[in-house]
Amino acid sequence: MSTCEHRIDLAGRVAIVTGAGGGLGRQHALLLARRGARVVVNDLGDAAQAVAAEIVAAGGQARALQCSVTDADAVQAMVDAVLAEWGRVDILVNNAGILRDKSFAKMPLDDFRAVVDVHLMGAANCTKAVWDAMRAQAYGRIVMTTSSSGLYGNFGQANYAAAKMALVGLMQTLALEGAKHGIKVNCLAPTAYTRMMEGILPQDQLDMLDPALVSPAVLALVADGAPTRAILCAGAGGYELAHITLTEGIHLGTTPTAEALLERWGELAERDGEMVPGTGFDQARHELRKAGFAFDEAAG
Repeated sequence: MSTCEHRIDLAGRVAIVTGAGGGLGRQHALLLARRGARVVVNDLGDAAQAVAAEIVAAGGQARALQCSVTDADAVQAMVDAVLAEWGRVDILVNNAGILRDKSFAKMPLDDFRAVVDVHLMGAANCTKAVWDAMRAQAYGRIVMTTSSSGLYGNFGQANYAAAKMALVGLMQTLALEGAKHGIKVNCLAPTAYTRMMEGILPQDQLDMLDPALVSPAVLALVADGAPTRAILCAGAGGYELAHITLTEGIHLGTTPTAEALLERWGELAERDGEMVPGTGFDQARHELRKAGFAFDEAAG
């Protein structure tokens, strides 16, 4: 078995992990602390204190700061307190989340809004609060927690899926905007044993979905040598990359019809030669190129 030549060392780094009172967030916080980071354990209730105490007892540095990620003012106060005490914020892991699962027909809009507020707006609030500090220090690592529900859909999770896919779009744009400031932004799509899986999978399979097996993916995404704009999937010791791609497609000229589009759907869906656009504008360039316009590839 090969080993990495350089062990990831987070000494001197300051990390904030939201929703870190248990489950995935707890494991992320513990691993970052073991690798030398000073860790802010954010969650509601006493669980955050317990995780921070666990880190300190193991010889690490941590403090618990309790606030809801949906409260932008409280989040900013948390970040200000971290900057005042430790002088910087290098890593943000947006992990906080809730579930309000129901089929869309039975789902109150309040449940839809609540999930979007925590997952999407919570991540936006936390990211906004650290963004200027990361820009000023020319260094930052941000992880958005997306989900296979957002990437591929899951029955009964319209609210959760919408929020989780929105985080992919947020990541794509922030990675572009942060690049010249040394800020790398990525998404993690974890598969881990949670209460919602109880009774769905056999216990031996659930045991393999240990949240601790996901956390190495977070460590990779916050390392100095981390990638940016990746959608990293992880679970049960397996790791994959997800991509949002664009097929070569077809060109119907200046008098397209819906009938012709449907008739050639198979050709449209052909995935040979599909691409991963570098920016949203690359779709426009692709369409115009097929329409006969030439672009200087060297100009970008």
